[in-house]
Amino acid sequence: MEQMKKFGTFGGVFTPTLLTILGVIMYLRLGWVVGNAGLLGAWVIILLAYGITLCTALSMSSITTNIRIGAGGAYAIISQALGLEVGGSLGIPRYISQALAVTMYIFGFREGWLTIFPTHHPFLVDLIVFVVLYGIAYKSADLAIKTQFIIMGVIGLSLISIAFAAFYGSMEISTEEAVKWGTFKGVEGSTSEEFWLVFAVFFPAATGIMAGANMSGELKDPRKSIPSGTLWAIGVSLVIYMVLALWIGRTATEDEMISNYNIIIEKSFFPPLVIAGVLGATFSSALASIIGSSRILFAMGQHRVLPNSEWLEFQDSIGQPRNAMIVTGILIFLTMLLRDLNAVAPLVTMFFLITYAMLNVVVIIEQNLGLISFRPIFVVHKIIPWIGLAGSLLAMFIINPTVSLISWTLMFFVYNILSRRKLETQFEDVRSGLFTSFAEWAAKRTAENAHKEERSWKPNMLIPVTDSATVQGSFSIIRDIAFPKGSAVLMGVNDNGSEKEKQKLEYISRSFKKAEVFSSTIVMRTSNFADGVNFGNQAFSGAYFRPNIIFLNMLEQKSALTAYPEIIEEAKRLELGVILYMPHPRAMLGQQQTVNVWIKSREPNWDINDGEHNPNLALLIAYKLRLNWNAEIRLITVVKETNETKRAKDFLQQLINLARLPINETLVLNGDFEETYSEAPIADINIFGIFPGNELAKYEEMSLNISTTCFFVMNSGHENIFA
Repeated sequence: MEQMKKFGTFGGVFTPTLLTILGVIMYLRLGWVVGNAGLLGAWVIILLAYGITLCTALSMSSITTNIRIGAGGAYAIISQALGLEVGGSLGIPRYISQALAVTMYIFGFREGWLTIFPTHHPFLVDLIVFVVLYGIAYKSADLAIKTQFIIMGVIGLSLISIAFAAFYGSMEISTEEAVKWGTFKGVEGSTSEEFWLVFAVFFPAATGIMAGANMSGELKDPRKSIPSGTLWAIGVSLVIYMVLALWIGRTATEDEMISNYNIIIEKSFFPPLVIAGVLGATFSSALASIIGSSRILFAMGQHRVLPNSEWLEFQDSIGQPRNAMIVTGILIFLTMLLRDLNAVAPLVTMFFLITYAMLNVVVIIEQNLGLISFRPIFVVHKIIPWIGLAGSLLAMFIINPTVSLISWTLMFFVYNILSRRKLETQFEDVRSGLFTSFAEWAAKRTAENAHKEERSWKPNMLIPVTDSATVQGSFSIIRDIAFPKGSAVLMGVNDNGSEKEKQKLEYISRSFKKAEVFSSTIVMRTSNFADGVNFGNQAFSGAYFRPNIIFLNMLEQKSALTAYPEIIEEAKRLELGVILYMPHPRAMLGQQQTVNVWIKSREPNWDINDGEHNPNLALLIAYKLRLNWNAEIRLITVVKETNETKRAKDFLQQLINLARLPINETLVLNGDFEETYSEAPIADINIFGIFPGNELAKYEEMSLNISTTCFFVMNSGHENIFA
């Protein structure tokens, strides 16, 4: 079986990159640029454009020497750094725009061809060129590279024709007489805009540096070839543009350059060679774009970004992405039927510039995270990607602000669609480091905060488990307490570290994540349940992000239940909240419509204060249940003296007002709590405070007497219902 051909630096990167940069703009617009801006102005424009391109190329070189990028070039780089959602949101529009670029290059070839053979039918020329291009690209990338060698020879001969013209006296205008700063006669715009309008015309010439990177999957050594080949292509093409600008600036007059797009052809020593160069430049650019765009589509298929990705990632026996080539060919043919792409042509440049911007963003993030994994062989100064990013964004809005906004909007639209698909990456991207660094920064800032985290409080529960079945039985109530911003840490406590039990906990943890509650698991190997939980809590107390509630489930094994009083005492010392969950054996969670919250009597003093006696955790949990159940909350208190009833009522109403709680019903019962709590109105769950000194049997008795599931809660001291 024939093996896939791998390419080196010269054939795989330098040649396609150089040929894409030395395109139609060099032959047909450089004279116009010099005529408008003058020689020095043109040099400034060239250097500005190349400055942006060079900074991006340096950034790309840095990142490609740090990772194995595989197929897809810039798409693969951005995907591996910022995730498939960001990579795909750029890759999909860029793939389409690159297909549009192929069509524009075909149209450009046709215009050059018709100057030689004006009687030929335009669409027939387009069709023949497309068939030849597609045939070469479909046959193999090897044939395409060999074809580009021939085209490079043709372009080289066209440049030699220009050099001969200079040698034989075409540069009749002296250095002193040459226009150094132009008058911008050929540009319609305000004085401040003229320079940038000319810059906008020239800049697309500098957007060809991705041609070699798109071949990343078929290079022998991408880490070496992409930086080396791209930078050499930029350097060689920069010299050519600067020298050509000097030549035409001293060969033609200002009016000739502005009024005649073919001035370089006409002033050359042998014009047919330069016309051949124009045809070769458009043909090679189209060929590089066909190959590059199909590789982007193939890479997106590999990463399952698109529908029918398995079909798109198909490769034949020599490694050619045949199905991706078929789709690309169909897309190009359909765009050819439009006949006029002027309206969408700016999108092509815009997505190149967005790609440049994102490549620079990747390097900025990597450099500033300080991760040990960022060890590029090619190191660039920190200011380089910032210049590249600023230059790319500036160029976008100079060229066309409206299309720039449309391009970014389209990218964010695709990102939103891909985000909802929850793509699974086949590699770890830099986002994990980014999020971790941000979390560490936030945690350190929070740790320095002198105030309690009352306004940002959310239920982060530690759930000790001896049998995973108890968590499964309590899944919905745990989820309803934690959703949407809380979390659930499942702590397995056993003496054998059963792998099967660990797998069950991880399964439940994944279920919590699917239910949009962050969850993780930990296993403590110990025969003493209380020690396992308490030691775990003690260890967590030094962490940046730690649980703030211990969820104790009365469905647990008896050996665990006997340890609950000790765990509650240690939780109080560690300033942790406690929820003791007592499910009623028959009522369970009922209809999830009403929650009773029992408020401890304050008689004879009914003052609201922020002390530990306020039912902060009880009210916060009730409020969470109200949101997730769409339930009603009822506040209940018990007074021994009848004359305290009104004061108690006022107290409850004041509590509701200060806490900003949507509660319409309060109830004051008269008598002894032990005798009256069972007379409470029907609810689906009752929430009480934990009673110091009471045994667990008392809580079970209360749940049976009141005929509902109950929560018995203890504040940590870090909650505040009034915050």
